[in-house]
Amino acid sequence: MSDNELHWMSATELAAAIRGRDVSSVEALDHFVARIRELDGAVNSVVHWDLERAGTAALAADAALTAGDDVGPLHGVPMTIKDSFQTEGCVTTSGSPELAEYVPTQDAWPVARLRDAGAIPFAKTNLPLFADDIQTFNDVYGTTNNPHDLDRTPGGSSGGSSAALSMGFTPLELGSDIGGSIRVPAHYSGVMGHKPSYGIVPGHGQIPGMPGTLTQADLAVVGPLARTVDDLELSLDVIAGPDRWTSPAWTLALPPSRADELTEFRIAAWIDDEACPVDADTRRVLGDTIDALTHAGGSVDAEARPGFTLSKAMTVYGELLFAALSGGVAKDRLDVLASNDDDTPMGWIMRSSAARHRDWLSNNERRLQIRERWSEFFTDFDVILLPVHPRPAFAHDHSMPQFERRVPIDGLDRSYLDLWTWIAPAGLGALPATVVPVGTSADGLPIGVQIVGPFLHDRTTLQLARWVSQIMSERNSWPASCPRPAIATR
Repeated sequence: MSDNELHWMSATELAAAIRGRDVSSVEALDHFVARIRELDGAVNSVVHWDLERAGTAALAADAALTAGDDVGPLHGVPMTIKDSFQTEGCVTTSGSPELAEYVPTQDAWPVARLRDAGAIPFAKTNLPLFADDIQTFNDVYGTTNNPHDLDRTPGGSSGGSSAALSMGFTPLELGSDIGGSIRVPAHYSGVMGHKPSYGIVPGHGQIPGMPGTLTQADLAVVGPLARTVDDLELSLDVIAGPDRWTSPAWTLALPPSRADELTEFRIAAWIDDEACPVDADTRRVLGDTIDALTHAGGSVDAEARPGFTLSKAMTVYGELLFAALSGGVAKDRLDVLASNDDDTPMGWIMRSSAARHRDWLSNNERRLQIRERWSEFFTDFDVILLPVHPRPAFAHDHSMPQFERRVPIDGLDRSYLDLWTWIAPAGLGALPATVVPVGTSADGLPIGVQIVGPFLHDRTTLQLARWVSQIMSERNSWPASCPRPAIATR
């Protein structure tokens, strides 16, 4: 097996190769480490090693195969882990100087499940401070750059994760998503990501909250990033299940895909909206995707809409999001935020962050009303295609406050908040959303599509993602279903 084959293999392929003794776990680990040391300098995606324990685990994995032991589906597969997930015995900072030397005594639940399946975490990947941005930079490890254009962000908060996948540094990653933190980096970096239905993957052991926190944040989910849909589904099966409170009595059995063949899917598409117009490149690429699916025999309704507006979804989602992110804010500071009456995006964010419980209850009812509209919509359709963002990756901008930043979209200077608008409908609805790359902008930046389905029908979005990925990778002549950045092809 050549080195080039190894680092672009999927996790599924690499696990099979290790089981078949075509390559050892030790050889795979050594190869990824050497590749990162050679190529990651300009990207800065991998920020902390756990090589001694990983090396021991790889030796044990190879010995288990020699002994004929039963092994898990990811047996011997090296992988990296986003630095917001606690890893037993390995520094976990979540980008915070306060935690620069924090070494957890146990794994976060999804990390533990990956280890139980045989995966070998060997390094941590970068993120913004406490996973709180769609760009990836912090005062502990610095800035992560987009492999497709080093002057741009790879997205966030799982930006180190997506960049490492894009570079062939790992076959699999673990991400989290409350404000698009799986979906946005997948879109910006040209890889795949799956935001699961809310509540099916326990996230105990993430930071934030601070170590020891037991609360599962509203809207937040944990899910995989990869370069193939098969890897997304395999890893979802590994990490999904009951949480610490429900495990004595509950099990999880996700329903099968509503359809298997492309011609069987009832597909809707909502690819632009006056509430948050997408740029010309995004409109072109998503339009090409609809045309390609139709030409391949799919049925796509580009006019169908759920029974709510994009603007309404963003308003309710935003108010719930900023309330969910305010758990660590001191009471006297909340009083100041609540009294703000500025008619600006920052004023709205401040008031949302300081919402009283009665305000949250009102927004929660609005959320449930929108979930009901989604449920009604999915009686007639199996999936809906949405943009991930109104544009591809943009140039680094680390100015503060975050939400006073501006972003150029088709020549217009627009609010940074616009970058959350297309994330809102699936997040608010607790719905599964699979992102796959489908094209590039005029200057070669990846553009992904968000495939959203009914609550708990994760296998439906994943199955259509297989078709979309196959059709669009063939159209774009992409290997392994994802575009490869020039600096990663050495």
